[in-house]
Order: sequence, then structure tokens, then C-alpha cells
Amino acid sequence: MERRRWRRAVLALTAAGLLLTGCGASDDNSAQETTDKSDGYHPAPAPDSGQYGDESGERSDDSSREVAPAPDHLSTFALDVDTASYGYARRTLSEGRLPDPWTVRPEEFVNSFRQDYDRPDGDGFSVTVDGARTDHEDWSLVRVGLATRAAEDEGERPPAALTFVIDISGSMSEEGRLDLAQDSLGVMTDRLREDDSVAIVTFSDEAETVLPMTRVGGNRDEIHDAIDSMEPTYSTNLGAGVERGYATATDGLREGATNRVVLISDALANTGDTDADTILERIEGARKEYGITLFGVGVGSEYGDALMERLADKGDGHTVYVSGEAEAHKVFSEELPRNIDLTARDAKAQVAFDPENVEEFRLIGYDNRQVDDEDFRDDSVDGGETGPGHTVTALYAVRTAPDARGHLATATVRWLDPKSRAPHEESEQLESGTLADTLWSTNPRFQVTAVAAYFADALRRGGDEWASLPGAPGLDELGERADELAERTEDDEVRELGEAIDRADRMM
Repeated sequence: MERRRWRRAVLALTAAGLLLTGCGASDDNSAQETTDKSDGYHPAPAPDSGQYGDESGERSDDSSREVAPAPDHLSTFALDVDTASYGYARRTLSEGRLPDPWTVRPEEFVNSFRQDYDRPDGDGFSVTVDGARTDHEDWSLVRVGLATRAAEDEGERPPAALTFVIDISGSMSEEGRLDLAQDSLGVMTDRLREDDSVAIVTFSDEAETVLPMTRVGGNRDEIHDAIDSMEPTYSTNLGAGVERGYATATDGLREGATNRVVLISDALANTGDTDADTILERIEGARKEYGITLFGVGVGSEYGDALMERLADKGDGHTVYVSGEAEAHKVFSEELPRNIDLTARDAKAQVAFDPENVEEFRLIGYDNRQVDDEDFRDDSVDGGETGPGHTVTALYAVRTAPDARGHLATATVRWLDPKSRAPHEESEQLESGTLADTLWSTNPRFQVTAVAAYFADALRRGGDEWASLPGAPGLDELGERADELAERTEDDEVRELGEAIDRADRMM
């Protein structure tokens, strides 16, 4: 506590002289776009909103507030519900190591925590936009929240056809890898419904279909035997495993069911194809023609984070990371059943900032999920897939004009119906008058979002406190904020966030 007070005093004495960097258009991570786009391009809101002019299609000269901003005030990205980066960072910190900065993806830290967004009644999304001023000049944090409908009861979802592709290479012999996967799969098998189906593929230097697509009803013992029979062997030919997995999933494809490949691996590929794009080129037909999606589950103290994330992004899926029995049981007993169904395909978000009121902005994270602004409504451009019970949060650092009044931003999400592929959109706006006066006076879930984003930013910068996001506290204060929020929310996951921040603070 004394150390925290001392560091906060140092920060207070020097904060007034700091020059914020990395938040303008010159930042490589900035979502602010250049102006080399056609003046005829009209970004979100949707054309039927009345903000595109009269019925003749001509732009109205009425009010600039009623017209979407120029393209250089747009931020467009594919939705992402991955959480693996945060899980792996917690694992490395618990072992007394700082995570490599390149493995830290702020959006995955933010999306690891529950949110308070209203949910839609049907498929698609609700949109929530709110914000709070920071104590750094004219900078604010703006939160764009997207939520799908609540997860159904197990009996209400469609049947699942799951192909498990399991790494049994030598590196999986470490405690907490293959043994953890086998235990978790056993628990999940007992939770699956009678009308679900399971196939199992294993891979080391070669891939093998251990169990073809098999109905769970009447065959649970056979599935358990296949799981228990797995033993670690040789090298890691992940490409062969993924290819065989998709072939097995295609052979066992079930109409009317959710067909998904579940890859369980430390992703330390060392044999055969080791490049995500090359691997996915070989299964492109199954992915596109049959709509088979990929759910990646990472394990191990050494973990091929970049490869697994690329596979999931390009495989129309997402990733999680598990480091212990409780986490693994949660993933396989709660998250995987929830992620069996899809409510949206190729979902993208576009935030249009008002150029009269917003001088600069920066999207925190989503670095490898950026989409060209003009491709927002191009439904051939890949987006993200979501299921029931998901929330997606994007946090922006926004510098408003000193005399900003009125409209600040419009956030729009576009997605395709998972069955008909019909496009849909939903939008919400943010006004300057709705910004909270201070970040720490907002609701607790917004504050948790900010703490998680600030923590990720600190880890990415290796503890360089002077080049942080606007209004970022030091790790000592972040730890205190997390502890207070854990008490207010009675949320164990927020308590674990505070513990991870404290570990990082001691190492930096």
C-alpha cells in the first residue's frame, strides 16, 4: 500500500508535463483512417435512416450533424469474442513471468468480463454507446457495447455435431495439457444431449480419426473410451490435424445441426504446415460451403498464441485459453454449449465520429481485425461470428474539440443471418452531454472495462507508464481500483484481475 501511495505521488508530480503519444493519426495502431477514399462514399448510418439526403439520393445541405462524417473519421472492424490473450497473460503472471507484449490483445482482456448491456429479444445485436471524461486534457473513453440474445436453455438449442481435433504430440505430455483436455472432454460428454454427435481426431506427426461422427445417445461409453485412449506421442503436425478434422466434420455433416471443429492444442506446430493461411487454404471449401466453424482451446505454459488466433480468426471462430481444471470445466461445460449455436455471421462494426466535435480517436486493440471502411457493407468481406450470450466491447480513446456540443459518434453493427445470410444492421448514437464527468463515477462494469484495457496497455508497453493511454493510472492504482470493483460487483473474475495486476506491478 505504501509503495502504491509513493508511486501515485510521483505520477501526480509529473503528470502535468507529460505529452501523450500514440493517440493521433500517426500511431500504427490508430483506427483513424486516411483521406484517400472517394468523396462519394457514404458510411453508416444505414441509407434508410434519413441521414443520406432526400428521396432523389442527393445529399442534403441541411445540417452536418445529420450526415455521416467523412471517411477519415470512421473506424471499422470485424467483431471478436476471443479471450485467450487474457487467459494466457494470467497464466504467465502466475508463474512469475511477464507475458510477451505481442501476445497482449486489449480487446481480449476487455471481452473477458461480464457486461451490463441490454440484450435483444431475437437474433442479432443490441447496441450500447456510452463514455466518460478522463482527467487528461480533452480526452474521454467511449465504450461501444454489442450484445446478442441471452443463451438458451440446453434443451432449446439446435443439436450439435462437434469434431474434436486433439493434439497428442510430445509437448502435450506436460501436466495441464492432454490430461486436462481428457478430463474436460469427459465432463462435457456427460453434459451433451442425446441428439448431439461427436467425432474425435488426434494428431502428432500424423492425424488419425479415432472416432467418426457418433450420436451421443446410447454411445457415451464408446466416446469416453476414445477420450481415455489418447496418449502423447511425437511431433506436432497441426496442419494435418486440422485438415483431417475438417474432412471428418464434412463426412459427418448433419443438416439442421451446428457443425463445429474444436481444436485443442498448445499450437506449438513443428512439423508439416505451420502457417495458418496455408493450413486454412486446404480446408477452405469445408469452411465456406458447409459453414463449419472453428473453436480453438489453448493449453500449456508455452503456447503458440499467434498461430491459434490466426486459425480461429480465419476459421470463422474464436479462441479461449485454459490453465486449470476449473477453467477447463467452465469452457467445456458452459462456454462450448453456449457457443454451439450461431446468431450472426460476418459481423462488423463501424463507428462514425463527428468531425466537428471529435479531433482524434484511437480504437484500443482490434489491431488485426481492422476492415477497410468501404468494405463495411461488402458482405463478401469476412467478419466475426457470434452466438447467444455473447457481448463484444470496443473501447475508444477520443479527444473532443474544446467547444464540443451535441453529436459525437454513431455506432453501427452489420451482420448476416446465419441461415439465410440476409444482412441486418442496428445503430446507436452518442451525444457529448451524456458523457460522465469522470471515469470513476460511471457504472462498475464500465470501470472494469477501463481497468482491463489500461492493464493490457501497460503490459504491451512493458511498464512504460509515460506512453500510456490518456488518463491511465499506474498499475498500483489500477490494482486498488480492481480490488474495490471486485467488492462492489462480488465478481470473482474481477478479483482475479486485481491479483494479476498486483503480480505485474511487482515485476515491472
